[in-house]
Amino acid sequence: MRAAFIVLPLLALAACQSSNSSSMGATRDMPPSQVRTVQLLGPNGELRGTASLEARPAGLRIAARVEGLAPGTYAIHYHRIGLCTAPTFDSAGPHFNPLTKQHGTENPMGPHMGDLPNIIVGASGKGEITHTVDGLMLTGGPNALLDADGAAVVLHAGPDDYKTDPSGNSGKRIACATLGA
Repeated sequence: MRAAFIVLPLLALAACQSSNSSSMGATRDMPPSQVRTVQLLGPNGELRGTASLEARPAGLRIAARVEGLAPGTYAIHYHRIGLCTAPTFDSAGPHFNPLTKQHGTENPMGPHMGDLPNIIVGASGKGEITHTVDGLMLTGGPNALLDADGAAVVLHAGPDDYKTDPSGNSGKRIACATLGA
């Protein structure tokens, strides 16, 4: 009888732990709510790619894939507002910048926490990046990407020059994905 009192709680604990992992790449110590996968949609609602964001102890990791684009280099950024109103996606607001820095990793006054590496699209029309922004959190704390109005991931028509404030001369916004609060 005593063994049942020990085994049953252990089985319940094991079941809870296995439900915390996710097929989207969450680690066992990260709850599924700390992983978000969103679709990047163009101005007419066409699928342009996906972005998966995962909270990690060091920062926020993005794995973004794009498709159906002309070969070239495209900027991608975190934007402050979780609203993607087509066709311009200006509703997503400026880059996420809680530390009030200037834009770009090559800018001595930068970078924004919303700055990400460019995506290079090959002849297949596809491209991808994986990048972690140190110190950025998905939720909770002073550098949390998600607040009451959410956030967005925005794909731009051109490359980011990594130095020109406020947006790296990256051109118009051609796809957007909203991240709810």
